Amino acid sequence: MNGLGNEILVVDLRQSGQVLTAAQVQSIARLPRLQFDQLMALHPARTPGTAAYVRIYNNDGSESGACGNGMRCIAWAEREASGKAAMVFETARGLLTADASDKASISVDMGTPRFGWADIPLAEPFNDTRHIELQIGPIDKPILHSPSAVNVGNPHAIFWVDDVTAYDLGRLGPMLEYHPIFPDRANISLAQVTSRSSLILRTWERGAGLTRACGSAACAAAVSAARIKLTDRVVRVSVPGGDLTISWTDQDRIVMTGPAEDEFAGEIDLAMLPANSV
Repeated sequence: MNGLGNEILVVDLRQSGQVLTAAQVQSIARLPRLQFDQLMALHPARTPGTAAYVRIYNNDGSESGACGNGMRCIAWAEREASGKAAMVFETARGLLTADASDKASISVDMGTPRFGWADIPLAEPFNDTRHIELQIGPIDKPILHSPSAVNVGNPHAIFWVDDVTAYDLGRLGPMLEYHPIFPDRANISLAQVTSRSSLILRTWERGAGLTRACGSAACAAAVSAARIKLTDRVVRVSVPGGDLTISWTDQDRIVMTGPAEDEFAGEIDLAMLPANSV
C-alpha cells in the first residue's frame, strides 16, 4: 500500500504468531517488488477491543515508534477485511483510534506530542525545545540552525526555512539524523510556512531516508508551528506526495487525515528469509 507515495508493506502475522527480526525486514526490503519505507506488522491483539498490536519497522530493520501514513494504510486494510470503519490499534506508544469511513480521507489519532528534552530525547537539557541550539555549516553563516524538537512517536527536528527546495536534504539529512544531540537519531524536516493554515514539508526519515511523505513528521511540524505561533492548530501540510490535514486538538491530541492506496497483495514465505544478520 502507500500513503501519499510513502511505500508501506502491511504484513499480517496475527495467525502465525511470528515476530520479524531485523534481518528478515532487511531481506524483505531488498526484494525488488517489496521495497518499502515502512513495514507494518500486525500481531494478535493484546488489549480487548483492539484490532491488532502493531510493530513498525523502517527499511533498515530498525523499529519505529510511529508511522502516520502506515496507520492509515492498516486502517483501510482492516476496513476492507472486517467492514468496520472505526477501530483501535495498539502500538508501543499506546492505543491509536482510526476512522476509515472514506478511503480518500482516513483519520488517525496520533496521540499527544512530547516536548520535554528527555522525552524527545535529546542528549543534553534544553529548557525550551521550541528552538534548540543546533546548526550545520559555518558558525557565522550556518546553512540550517535552531530547529524545533518534538517527539511524535519518533524524535523530530524541524528547521524553519523560506524555501524547502533550496537545500540538499539528501546530503544534510544523514548528517543531522546521526548528530550526537539525538541519542536515538531523529527525523529531519524542512518546513516552509505559507499561511496561518498551511505549510510545505520535506523530510529525511530516520531509518528510511528521503520520503515522499512522513505522517509523523507532518504532525511534528504542525504542532511545532502552532507552538511558536506561526500557524493555527489546524493546518494543511503539503509534502511531495500530496496533502495531509493535521489538527492539534484542545485535548492535546494530534489527528491526521489523508488518503491510502492499495497496490497489490500476496504472500511471503518467512522461512525463506534469514532470521539473523550475517
